[in-house]
Amino acid sequence: MPHLRNARNPHVLTLAPPLDIVPEWFAPCPSYALSKYSMSLFAMAMAIEFRLDGIAFNTLWPRTLIDTAAVRNIVAPHDLARSRRPEIMADAAWHILTLPSRETTGRHLIDEQVLIEAGVTDLRAYRCVAGTTPLATDLFVRADCGTPPGVQC
Repeated sequence: MPHLRNARNPHVLTLAPPLDIVPEWFAPCPSYALSKYSMSLFAMAMAIEFRLDGIAFNTLWPRTLIDTAAVRNIVAPHDLARSRRPEIMADAAWHILTLPSRETTGRHLIDEQVLIEAGVTDLRAYRCVAGTTPLATDLFVRADCGTPPGVQC
Protein backbone atom coordinates (compact mmCIF):
# COMPACT_ATOMS: atom_id res chain seq x y z
CA MET A 1 0.00 0.00 0.00
CA PRO A 2 2.81 2.52 0.62
CA HIS A 3 3.83 2.27 -3.05
CA LEU A 4 0.26 2.75 -4.22
CA ARG A 5 -0.23 5.72 -1.90
CA ASN A 6 2.87 7.35 -3.42
CA ALA A 7 1.96 6.59 -7.05
CA ARG A 8 0.67 9.31 -9.39
CA ASN A 9 -2.33 7.30 -10.65
CA PRO A 10 -2.68 4.15 -8.50
CA HIS A 11 -4.95 1.38 -9.69
CA VAL A 12 -5.65 -2.20 -8.66
CA LEU A 13 -7.51 -4.17 -11.34
CA THR A 14 -8.91 -7.60 -10.54
CA LEU A 15 -10.20 -10.11 -13.08
CA ALA A 16 -13.58 -10.79 -11.53
CA PRO A 17 -17.20 -10.65 -12.72
CA PRO A 18 -19.80 -7.97 -12.12
CA LEU A 19 -21.95 -8.60 -9.04
CA ASP A 20 -24.93 -9.94 -10.94
CA ILE A 21 -25.76 -13.07 -8.98
CA VAL A 22 -27.74 -15.70 -10.88
CA PRO A 23 -28.21 -18.88 -8.81
CA GLU A 24 -27.91 -21.16 -11.86
CA TRP A 25 -24.35 -19.96 -12.41
CA PHE A 26 -23.23 -21.48 -9.10
CA ALA A 27 -24.41 -25.07 -9.68
CA PRO A 28 -21.87 -26.17 -12.32
CA CYS A 29 -18.83 -24.65 -10.62
CA PRO A 30 -19.61 -23.46 -7.06
CA SER A 31 -16.01 -23.13 -5.87
CA TYR A 32 -14.98 -21.13 -8.90
CA ALA A 33 -18.09 -18.93 -8.74
CA LEU A 34 -17.65 -18.24 -5.03
CA SER A 35 -13.98 -17.38 -5.43
CA LYS A 36 -14.66 -15.02 -8.34
CA TYR A 37 -17.58 -13.27 -6.64
CA SER A 38 -15.48 -12.95 -3.48
CA MET A 39 -12.87 -11.13 -5.55
CA SER A 40 -15.58 -8.75 -6.81
CA LEU A 41 -16.80 -8.06 -3.28
CA PHE A 42 -13.25 -7.55 -2.05
CA ALA A 43 -12.54 -5.02 -4.83
CA MET A 44 -15.69 -3.11 -3.90
CA ALA A 45 -14.72 -3.03 -0.22
CA MET A 46 -11.18 -1.89 -1.02
CA ALA A 47 -12.53 0.86 -3.30
CA ILE A 48 -14.40 2.30 -0.34
CA GLU A 49 -11.54 1.81 2.11
CA PHE A 50 -8.93 3.52 -0.08
CA ARG A 51 -11.09 6.11 -1.88
CA LEU A 52 -9.67 9.00 0.16
CA ASP A 53 -6.13 7.84 -0.70
CA GLY A 54 -7.06 8.07 -4.39
CA ILE A 55 -6.33 4.38 -5.02
CA ALA A 56 -8.72 2.86 -7.55
CA PHE A 57 -9.99 -0.69 -7.15
CA ASN A 58 -12.01 -2.07 -10.08
CA THR A 59 -12.81 -5.40 -11.67
CA LEU A 60 -12.70 -6.40 -15.32
CA TRP A 61 -14.49 -9.33 -16.96
CA PRO A 62 -14.95 -10.45 -20.58
CA ARG A 63 -18.37 -10.31 -22.21
CA THR A 64 -17.51 -13.23 -24.48
CA LEU A 65 -15.40 -16.35 -24.27
CA ILE A 66 -11.69 -15.55 -24.49
CA ASP A 67 -9.27 -17.89 -26.22
CA THR A 68 -7.34 -19.10 -23.19
CA ALA A 69 -5.95 -22.53 -22.36
CA ALA A 70 -8.88 -23.14 -20.00
CA VAL A 71 -11.48 -22.33 -22.65
CA ARG A 72 -9.61 -24.16 -25.38
CA ASN A 73 -9.06 -27.34 -23.37
CA ILE A 74 -11.86 -27.53 -20.80
CA VAL A 75 -14.79 -25.14 -21.14
CA ALA A 76 -15.45 -24.97 -24.87
CA PRO A 77 -12.74 -26.69 -26.91
CA HIS A 78 -14.68 -26.32 -30.17
CA ASP A 79 -15.79 -22.71 -29.73
CA LEU A 80 -12.80 -20.87 -31.21
CA ALA A 81 -15.05 -19.19 -33.80
CA ARG A 82 -17.26 -17.96 -30.97
CA SER A 83 -14.35 -16.57 -28.91
CA ARG A 84 -12.24 -13.43 -28.82
CA ARG A 85 -8.48 -13.05 -28.51
CA PRO A 86 -7.00 -12.12 -25.09
CA GLU A 87 -5.87 -8.76 -26.51
CA ILE A 88 -9.38 -7.40 -25.91
CA MET A 89 -8.83 -7.78 -22.17
CA ALA A 90 -5.36 -6.23 -22.38
CA ASP A 91 -6.66 -3.23 -24.31
CA ALA A 92 -9.59 -2.77 -21.92
CA ALA A 93 -7.22 -2.99 -18.94
CA TRP A 94 -4.97 -0.34 -20.49
CA HIS A 95 -7.91 2.02 -20.90
CA ILE A 96 -8.97 1.49 -17.28
CA LEU A 97 -5.47 1.92 -15.88
CA THR A 98 -4.96 5.19 -17.74
CA LEU A 99 -8.15 6.78 -16.36
CA PRO A 100 -7.80 9.06 -13.34
CA SER A 101 -7.83 6.79 -10.29
CA ARG A 102 -9.77 9.31 -8.19
CA GLU A 103 -12.60 9.27 -10.73
CA THR A 104 -12.70 5.57 -11.61
CA THR A 105 -13.05 3.30 -8.61
CA GLY A 106 -15.49 0.72 -7.30
CA ARG A 107 -16.66 -0.31 -10.76
CA HIS A 108 -17.28 -3.76 -12.19
CA LEU A 109 -16.36 -3.38 -15.84
CA ILE A 110 -16.91 -5.50 -18.95
CA ASP A 111 -14.14 -5.45 -21.58
CA GLU A 112 -16.40 -4.61 -24.50
CA GLN A 113 -18.13 -1.76 -22.64
CA VAL A 114 -14.78 -0.24 -21.63
CA LEU A 115 -13.61 -0.17 -25.24
CA ILE A 116 -16.91 1.23 -26.51
CA GLU A 117 -16.78 3.99 -23.88
CA ALA A 118 -13.23 4.71 -25.09
CA GLY A 119 -14.54 5.21 -28.64
CA VAL A 120 -13.78 1.83 -30.20
CA THR A 121 -16.61 0.94 -32.60
CA ASP A 122 -15.09 -1.99 -34.47
CA LEU A 123 -14.34 -4.99 -32.29
CA ARG A 124 -13.93 -7.47 -35.18
CA ALA A 125 -10.13 -7.46 -34.85
CA TYR A 126 -10.52 -9.23 -31.51
CA ARG A 127 -12.31 -12.24 -32.99
CA CYS A 128 -10.32 -15.46 -33.07
CA VAL A 129 -11.94 -16.37 -36.36
CA ALA A 130 -13.19 -13.72 -38.78
CA GLY A 131 -16.84 -13.98 -39.71
CA THR A 132 -20.32 -13.55 -38.38
CA THR A 133 -20.64 -16.56 -36.08
CA PRO A 134 -22.35 -15.31 -32.91
CA LEU A 135 -19.89 -14.88 -30.06
CA ALA A 136 -20.39 -17.01 -26.95
CA THR A 137 -21.23 -15.13 -23.77
CA ASP A 138 -18.74 -15.72 -20.96
CA LEU A 139 -19.55 -17.14 -17.54
CA PHE A 140 -21.33 -14.80 -15.12
CA VAL A 141 -22.55 -12.47 -17.89
CA ARG A 142 -26.17 -12.36 -19.00
CA ALA A 143 -26.63 -13.31 -22.64
CA ASP A 144 -28.94 -10.33 -23.14
CA CYS A 145 -26.29 -7.71 -22.26
CA GLY A 146 -25.88 -7.06 -25.96
CA THR A 147 -23.65 -4.73 -27.89
CA PRO A 148 -25.06 -1.28 -28.70
CA PRO A 149 -26.08 -0.45 -32.27
CA GLY A 150 -23.28 0.80 -34.49
CA VAL A 151 -20.59 -1.37 -32.88
CA GLN A 152 -19.21 -4.13 -35.05
CA CYS A 153 -18.35 -7.39 -33.35
